[in-house]
Amino acid sequence: MAKEKEKKMFVGLAWNCVAELKFLISALLFVCSLATVLQFLPSRFSFSPSDLRNCVSNVSTTTSISNSTQPLPVLPSPPSFHQDEVVENGIIKRNFNPYGAAAYNFVLMSAYRGGLNTFAVMGLSSKPLHVFGKPSYQCEWVPHNTTTSTTTTTVGHKILTDWGYGRVYTVVVVNCTFPSSVGHGGSGGKLLLHASTNGGGDRNSNVTDTIEALSESPGSLNPSIFTSRPKYDYLYCGSSLYGNLSPQRIREWLAYHVRLFGERSHFVIHDAGGAHPEVMEVLKPWMEKGYVTLHDIREQERFDGYYHNQFLVVNDCLHRYRFDAKWMFFFDVDEYIFVPPKSTIKSVTDSLLDFTQFTIEQMTMSSKLCYSDDARKTYRKWGFEKLLYRDGKKGIRRDRKYAVQPQNVYATGVHMSQNVAGNTTHKTEGRIKYFHYHGTIAQRKEPCRQLINDINITIDETPYVLDTTMSGVAGTVKRFELKMIGPRLQRTRQ
Repeated sequence: MAKEKEKKMFVGLAWNCVAELKFLISALLFVCSLATVLQFLPSRFSFSPSDLRNCVSNVSTTTSISNSTQPLPVLPSPPSFHQDEVVENGIIKRNFNPYGAAAYNFVLMSAYRGGLNTFAVMGLSSKPLHVFGKPSYQCEWVPHNTTTSTTTTTVGHKILTDWGYGRVYTVVVVNCTFPSSVGHGGSGGKLLLHASTNGGGDRNSNVTDTIEALSESPGSLNPSIFTSRPKYDYLYCGSSLYGNLSPQRIREWLAYHVRLFGERSHFVIHDAGGAHPEVMEVLKPWMEKGYVTLHDIREQERFDGYYHNQFLVVNDCLHRYRFDAKWMFFFDVDEYIFVPPKSTIKSVTDSLLDFTQFTIEQMTMSSKLCYSDDARKTYRKWGFEKLLYRDGKKGIRRDRKYAVQPQNVYATGVHMSQNVAGNTTHKTEGRIKYFHYHGTIAQRKEPCRQLINDINITIDETPYVLDTTMSGVAGTVKRFELKMIGPRLQRTRQ
């Protein structure tokens, strides 16, 4: 009975799969027939599995090439090669064959109008070219409609702003001032800069690169910006921020200076890699309030200039915002501007209106010495609130920082400008100064590393004196921050 039952199950299964069996048998028949025919073909028609793989590979390659939208790069023609040769009197004339380029002739960052007939172009250029050569610049204005207006040219006056600190590249500001207004009446046009090497780098070659520095569409120019009241009373132009910066120190610095400069102030910060996520959390509230603009300048790291190209950055800031601010301040994020309690920043700058530029005296503070009375509460205090010991050395020159009325400045530097129209004063003692906490911005740990119980002390041959000037305003700054942006930064870490 069991065998009969299994026989019936087999027959039923075969009947249900009859279609599949037909297909399988047909396929086997075809393969066998093909194998039989191939035996009688000449050897030249034979093929192997490797032939099949090559066929598939060629099809894939052809498909990928036909689907590619990127054109093949056009390689430049190789320079002609000059062999050494023997000339008259048996003299061997040696030849030199150049390849590539050591540095770019000009690296454009920006260009801005300085008026109806004047422009400033900011960029980098090969430092050896300017130190040992005589490169030149010519400016050309090409109107949007060349049928009704003609092009105008003028000599471009270069200003080297980095005081010789440049490395492979130096900073160049080119002033283009035309004899009369260009692009006025909303006609539009573009500014071309012709940069010529004049044999610098290779005396047999005068390379001229033409750069479109600025383009104005018809109707885009608003001449009133050159005469209207500036949007801000005070604008901060920051140097390049880089490295693993302390978000807490940035927090303290911003709250302090927004309070100092007031509602009609703005802060331009340049990120060269220092605005990491924790720092961004500190910047965001003030960006949302309209007090801070952040520029991502990390791309400049491609070009080897001085100190993350900070001379280039501050000149771009000067010309980009020169009609937006009455006064422009240049200092760093580990430095705090201070005016005496009975003064305001407005009363100080109003007293200096006759000067295009004034410099600010430095108070050098220790970045590790704290007062022993704060021993149990240092973790709750802000950096400028607890670092209370000032370097007391006398008779030495200290770096100064500065402020300018930007509409009268052609180019600028880090510690002062040497290219201004008008007067500069350094006699600001008693009116304004700045406290410098060198290196604290790059420390991600508690700055108090030594507690002192003396008013005067000498450490490593440097005399220090207790100075509580800044700690006296800390409470007011903290309350100001809470009022302006709420408690969102209360948990900020070192």
